[in-house]
Formats: sequence, structure tokens, C-alpha cells
Amino acid sequence: MAKIKSVFFCKNCGAESAKWIGKCPSCEEWNSYVEEKVVKTNGAKPRKKKKANPAYNINEIVPEQAIKISSGDKEMDRVLGGGIVKGSLILLGGEPGIGKSTLLLQSAIQVKTKVLYVSGEESIQQIKLRSERIGIHNTECYLLSETDVLKIESQIDETLPELIIVDSIQTMFSPNIDSTSGSVSQIRECTGSFLRIAKEKAIPIFIIGHITKEGTIAGPKLLEHIVDVVLQFEGDQHYTYRILRSIKNRFGSTDELGIYEMHAKGLREVENPSELLLSQSSEDLSGSAVAATVEGARPLLIETQALVSTAVYGTPQRSTTGFDGRRLSMLLAVLEKRCGLALANQDVFLNLAGGIKIVDPAIDLAITASILSSYNNISISSRFAFAGEVGLSGEIRSVNRIEARIYESDRLGFEKIFIPHNNLKGVENLKVNIEVLPMKKVSDLIDALFADT
Repeated sequence: MAKIKSVFFCKNCGAESAKWIGKCPSCEEWNSYVEEKVVKTNGAKPRKKKKANPAYNINEIVPEQAIKISSGDKEMDRVLGGGIVKGSLILLGGEPGIGKSTLLLQSAIQVKTKVLYVSGEESIQQIKLRSERIGIHNTECYLLSETDVLKIESQIDETLPELIIVDSIQTMFSPNIDSTSGSVSQIRECTGSFLRIAKEKAIPIFIIGHITKEGTIAGPKLLEHIVDVVLQFEGDQHYTYRILRSIKNRFGSTDELGIYEMHAKGLREVENPSELLLSQSSEDLSGSAVAATVEGARPLLIETQALVSTAVYGTPQRSTTGFDGRRLSMLLAVLEKRCGLALANQDVFLNLAGGIKIVDPAIDLAITASILSSYNNISISSRFAFAGEVGLSGEIRSVNRIEARIYESDRLGFEKIFIPHNNLKGVENLKVNIEVLPMKKVSDLIDALFADT
């Protein structure tokens, strides 16, 4: 007779323990152990040795080019490194209601292959209604409402799809594991089953993963190690823009990103995001500056907005949207120490247009310019662009891919671009109409922008 036993698993790394532990000895994470019921069978059957796969000398192996298929979505293909690799397991995470299911349903009805869409959260009628709202139809798209992994595998053998989408991994369960859906052991077992299906049958599989309140994908951290690609779909529900990022990619770069715009009929690809992320106002207002940033291989021009006002309460506020708050505090300290600005008693609010998060350090110069503009209440021309990293001593440090930033600014009709002085070498012979102004220190930027005032 099988015996039920309690075992504790670490949600972060999947480590197992017979009792609850406050700090995981494997990953050193606190309060990450959860209790689960497992079934232990009485008596172990002797294991028979199986014939192992042959070992090959590394010099005798001929590498094969990975076969990629288009998802029908240019932005997703860019993030995946050119397309979906056959036999790959791809994990897509994101906040509830951000559009994960809509994104993959669009791909399912756009891709020119046979697709099996497995949903453990919605009925096939609900998915059909959403597909009609999108307005695209694929005669080779099959819908399945099921949560049992063994039944799903049986349906895969019957349907023989070329692409599988699972929504979501937290709703799947395996009858081989005696625990509820969404538990650490169930997520680990179900993901392992889908990985085996993907590799044995050479079928790419997308699995949607829920995220926790901390912003991480629910389940053990082992889940992200098992899969080949981890995609993060992010954005603010109060804005229409969504960003698809690659956190892990065994078949391409993790620097690429795709940008979408949410509409009533689904997600629309944004092929030229710079024109959408810039202000459409013809009037120059104080506290606004345009940053020439790069995300992956794509140059972006995005508007940064700052508001500096006298603090009403004792402690001044520092509020940011789309930018690291600690980085903002550092830039304010540099302006106060190196440039003599009295910002200790000022509230500073910073916003990046469109609700997009930027981690490129080259955005420092544009943020500094917007803060200076709001502090002096003097507008900066909307035809000026900025690209440069600000150091602790007030110097403007060089950034990568400066040519792409200059070309994108010139293409959109900007008149001037302020860049680090060390980036001047190599761009002097560029055939562009935009004026390139090199800057060594933040004080040089102040003189260039506000010398006539």
C-alpha cells in the first residue's frame, strides 16, 4: 500500500527537505520552503540497465543549422532571434491581464503551420470569441481545453501539430504526482513532460507562466532552467504599449525587444516606435528632453519628462516611472555637488513617455537635461536629442552604438544631438544633416543649453 508523506520543497531552486527550513541551504533564499504531500510506494522494484546512447568524439560531430519557422509576428521573431526553433520549449511570463494569451493566440492564428492551442483556464468557446475579435482565421488551428498532461500527449499523437501552445503551466497536472495543480512538484513534472515531447517529436512548445507579486514567474526557479527561452511580456495596464523582452535565449541574443500597442482587436506590432514615443505637441515645454537610446539592435528615441518643484513637506519626494529611482538619486547628487544646483529641498518627479522601462545608461544625459530644464523653467527645443552616461564626477562617459543613435535622430529630422566627447572619434565622417555636439562634463551641457539665458 502506498504511504503518503509530507516533503518540503524550495520554491526558488526546487531543493527538497524532510522538514521546514527558514533559509534554503542551496540558494540561500529565506522563507521559500512549502509543504507538499507525496506518495511513497512500499518496496522498490529492481532497476534494469538500459542501453545508453552512444558517445561521439567532439571533432566528429557536424553541427546542424537550427531550423526556424516564422511565428507570423515580426516583433516576436526579432525577440526569438529570427523565428521559432523546432523542438524548443519557450516560457512566456507576465502580469495578469497584460495580454499573454492574446499574444500567443494571435501567433497561433497567424502562423502558417498546424497549431494545437491547449487551454486550462478557458473553454474553447471563450477562445473562439477572442479569435473572432482579433479577426484573423487559421484553418489549421485546433483548440483543446484540458489540464491532464497524459491526455494532452494523447491528443498530440492524434493531431500531429507543428506548434503547441499551453495556457498555462500552473493549471496543468500529472496523475503521476499526488499534489494539486500549481504546486512545485506538479509544475516541475509537467514542464519536464512538455520538454520531453518537444525534444522527442521536434515540436516547438510555448508555455504561459503566471508571475508572483514579486514579479517572478510562479513555481520553482528550476522552471526557467529547464526551458530553452524565457520571454517577459511587460507594460502598464494604464498605457497601450507592451514590451516583449527575452531574459534567456539559447538560440539568439537576449538584447532584443518587441513593442506592441494594445487595441480592442488585439495587439498591433509597432514597427517604428520612436515616432509614437515622442511628444506630438508642437510647443516646447520646460522639463522635457529626448533621449536617443538603444534596446537590442533597435535604436529608440523616447521623451523624458521631469518636474522639479519646492518640497511642501520636510522630506523631498523622488518619484520615477520607467527609470531606476536609485539612478535618479545619483544624478541629482551629481548636479548638486558638481554643478551647484540646490536640489536638496526640491521634489523631483520623472516619467518616461509611454510607460516604457529603459535600463540603457545612455539615457542619463537626457534625464539630466530635463531636470535642468525644469529647475530653470527654460524649455529645450524638441529638435534636440541626447545620448550619454553621466559619471559620479560629472563627466559624460562614452556609450555604445553611437552611430545608430545619430542615424535614428537624423532620420526623424532632429537638428542637434549631444553626445560624449569620447564618442566623437569615428562619427566625424558620418554623412548626416544633424549637428553633432560633443560634451565632456555636465557643466558643458549647461553652458550649451542655457548660456544665452
